[in-house]
Amino acid sequence: MADTFEFIRYGGVTKGVAHLALARPEKRNAQSKAMLYELNDALDLACQDNECKVIMLSADGPDFSSGHDMKDREPMNHDPVGTWGGFTQPGIEGHWAFEEEVYLGFCWRWRNIPKPTIVQVQGRVIAGGLMLVWPFDIIIASEDARFSDPVVAFGVNGVEYFAHPWEVGVRKAKEMLFTGEAITADEAKTLGMVNHVVSREELEDFSTNMAEHIAKQPMVGLKLAKQSVNQMQDAQGLWPALQAAMSLQHMGHAHERLIHQSAVEPEGEAKIKQQAKKEKPNKF
Repeated sequence: MADTFEFIRYGGVTKGVAHLALARPEKRNAQSKAMLYELNDALDLACQDNECKVIMLSADGPDFSSGHDMKDREPMNHDPVGTWGGFTQPGIEGHWAFEEEVYLGFCWRWRNIPKPTIVQVQGRVIAGGLMLVWPFDIIIASEDARFSDPVVAFGVNGVEYFAHPWEVGVRKAKEMLFTGEAITADEAKTLGMVNHVVSREELEDFSTNMAEHIAKQPMVGLKLAKQSVNQMQDAQGLWPALQAAMSLQHMGHAHERLIHQSAVEPEGEAKIKQQAKKEKPNKF
């Protein structure tokens, strides 16, 4: 496994903290297949490095991530990480296999990393961008951060890692999905989704200081604490709920293929782009 990547910066370990960054700012860190596999490889490097006690993810550019790269047409060129196969199979089989591995599978894998993880977020976090935020343990956002999942416009239920009710609560999850409107950083903190909101200028230092502070704790204690919290969330039914929502998402894709011969609603992308340009959310 290489420690140099094209779309991810792996900065090594300093004071017990592994520093990773999304490095595709010219595309607003839109997630291609290659980028997601590189991120998974970089996280694996940090997990296997005994000098690393905390993993921190950031992103280059003005926006954390604009979501999935809808124009990515590159073939799969990475060995599968999980047990899913059949990525090139026709019909729903290939699409289903890909999303189970690269979307839901990766997110669940990252959520269950035994070491503490921190993500620092600025600018827009749209749809699939949430899937690089929610699996992490601590979320630190700049004041200008905006979080949205507008993909009901595509004719599906939401992003593949459908953790909305756990992250923002049932009522806000429904509003977020029905309207496609963004949640501000301050609102996300009030809802319990974000731990801290700081200025853009303070974001890196604040996140690094917290990560280095956590890294002073015994590794075994950190792992036990994380496992304890995750297991309580597991007991609430998070994993089977995610799987059920994933099945419903593929029902949406199947419907769109029958009606429009496309995996998503043809007018959905234009709606989402227009909504993303709004200066202030919740202005109907």
